[in-house]
Amino acid sequence: MLVNATEMLQKARDGHYAVGQFNINNLEWTKAILQTAQELNSPVILGVSEGAGKYMTGFATVAAMVKSMIETLGITVPVALHLDHGTYEGAKKCIEAGFSSIMFDGSHYDIEENVAKTTELVALAHANNISIEAEVGSIGGEEDGVVGMGEVADPQECARIASLGIDFLAAGIGNIHGVYPANWKGLDFEALEKIHNATNHIPLVLHGGTGIPEDMIRTAINLGVSKINVNTECQLAFAKATRAYVEAGKDLQGKGFDPRKLLAPGVDAIKATVKEKMELFGSVNKA
Repeated sequence: MLVNATEMLQKARDGHYAVGQFNINNLEWTKAILQTAQELNSPVILGVSEGAGKYMTGFATVAAMVKSMIETLGITVPVALHLDHGTYEGAKKCIEAGFSSIMFDGSHYDIEENVAKTTELVALAHANNISIEAEVGSIGGEEDGVVGMGEVADPQECARIASLGIDFLAAGIGNIHGVYPANWKGLDFEALEKIHNATNHIPLVLHGGTGIPEDMIRTAINLGVSKINVNTECQLAFAKATRAYVEAGKDLQGKGFDPRKLLAPGVDAIKATVKEKMELFGSVNKA
């Protein structure tokens, strides 16, 4: 059974740990993440970008797959199915499709339009017992066609969006999607503390969780970050393991190849990555 993410993130904030959001792209990734969460007794959030949803033939297909997999695998830890960086239209489609959580990324709008659209989606989400994340200050890098320059969010704008009734907030603090460059300046903890205090300690979200040093992760959690998104690290681990398997010629069996064997090393790599992150975030045995 899917749950919305509000309670799990409030518990994480109060317990000074973070719940990992791991993006899914297909059946294999979804199964690997769910099994690892169950093994570690950790709550988990499955993130779905609009591009990934389209690739998997639509949000309704994704929701049906996840719900069925939870039942078939006997998953008992809290699981939220969450739209990642959703548009206004995409958020509405995910509510209709049966997602348990949505993110509306209105950071590219001016603050007034962001407020108006967020207000409408908060009412719609809560009417359907769905949690909602909003964003202030675009996240750097590129993810699924969404490009940001790594802005640092204004605490007062964050306070205004938080007051609309959202359940958790993504605020730019110098974090970026993808691989961090060598000249990256790091997270702006002064800004994070101001945002944490200005938003009445609403659970905060750190996007771009791949490659951030462990000490920065721990400091961010102590300053209110309760959800950390990881995608690129899983992609890189999956690709590396799969490529090594193919280059070793192990998929050549005289009968074509078995995709179950071909993808198995990549799946194991994702499990190892998710386990490492859950342990770092402190969410193990917090279900």
